[in-house]
Amino acid sequence: MHDPIPFGYSHTAATPAGTELVFVSGQYGSGADGAVVSTDFTEQVRQAFRNLGVALAAHGLDLGHVVQLRTYVVNLDFDKLGAIAKVVQGGGDSPPTQTVIGVAGLAMPDILFEVEAVAARS
Repeated sequence: MHDPIPFGYSHTAATPAGTELVFVSGQYGSGADGAVVSTDFTEQVRQAFRNLGVALAAHGLDLGHVVQLRTYVVNLDFDKLGAIAKVVQGGGDSPPTQTVIGVAGLAMPDILFEVEAVAARS
């Protein structure tokens, strides 16, 4: 298999026996009022990951605890993959597994990106 690290994901992840899993529902680029913060795709990705960070922090975790991501991208193209990879790579040298799913639309018309996660606490 190819080395996926430069693309912002790992092929596999394992959690030790007795690990607690935390599941985070889809986070999008919203502010505290629930409105999308920008029409710019990259800014939506950044904000969605900031929101993911807040959700994880509520459980005493951070992005380094994430073992799996599922990302949903409206009108997926190669440039959007690069924007996602840059944000995910900011989480460390061993990124989580990730599945990128291209979609026609998400819950609201202005949402261009959504990320859900599984994190592990030993």
